[in-house]
Amino acid sequence: MNMNMFEQFSSPEFLSIPTFILSMLIPVMLINHKPNLIGNRMTTATTWLFKKIITNMTNQLTITGQKWSNLLTSLLVMILLSNTLGLLPYTYTTTSQLSMNMAIALPLWLATVITGIMKKPTTTLAHMLPEGSPTPLIPFLIMIETISLLMRPIALGVRLTANITAGHLLMTMISSATLNLINLYTPISIMTATILFLLTLLEMAVACIQAYVFVLLLILYLQENT
Repeated sequence: MNMNMFEQFSSPEFLSIPTFILSMLIPVMLINHKPNLIGNRMTTATTWLFKKIITNMTNQLTITGQKWSNLLTSLLVMILLSNTLGLLPYTYTTTSQLSMNMAIALPLWLATVITGIMKKPTTTLAHMLPEGSPTPLIPFLIMIETISLLMRPIALGVRLTANITAGHLLMTMISSATLNLINLYTPISIMTATILFLLTLLEMAVACIQAYVFVLLLILYLQENT
């Protein structure tokens, strides 16, 4: 069993040189750089998927918010690939690091707030105070809404980090137990291996769902400010 289960979240090194950059560049290597005049099934499916994603985004956003569609689609693909490729052996899950997730969430959240202040400042400031609030509670409500607004990027980053980290830790525990039980009691090791397989399928679903939730929350924040 691993001496420290959190070692899987440390950056792998080769000759004391971090190799996490190679893990982050894996999606780039999967892209076919040779232009084809005739599309194949893969390019057709990818184009259809991107059109569906962009259409769903633009249906919820105004004309100003629709300008973010390409950025949000690229963000969804990046997080999705990072989550799913991190399930492969000997890889590094970049989205398990809070620093990376906060580096994505904080600028995008701040951009939505700045957009709201520039486009419709009255409506943006009106969100800080619910309509019909009692006069004595106005300072406290403004303070609470301000804290709630500032907690949004933290919630985005922590949610993604917690879900990815928890799933990987659980997979590490079950896989370690399976390896230790192979020589001790084979029937139990088969049962734990089955649980590990089902958990892997669940983690693949979680990887897709968390990428969608991350982008969906950004869309909701953008919808409030456009």
